[in-house]
Amino acid sequence: MHESADITVVTERGQVSIPARLRSALSLGKGKKLFWQRVSDRELRVTVVEEARPVGARAMRGFARRFRPTPRRTSDWMAELREGEEP
Repeated sequence: MHESADITVVTERGQVSIPARLRSALSLGKGKKLFWQRVSDRELRVTVVEEARPVGARAMRGFARRFRPTPRRTSDWMAELREGEEP
């Protein structure tokens, strides 16, 4: 009835690991949301939640971050702007 690779154990904290082949087949990675639904007394249905992608200006949020991996503090910006000013 069940393949041994598809059986997991619920931990003390109520966590369950998803078998690697299923994670790969469903492209499940860190941060992916799952919807759990009770079907009967002994059955659960798990559905991958498809999140809507932002559109318009919201789609650009965080875009510049890829060009500057480490954020700069305001004081660093101000110091750079003030270089060359007369005291």
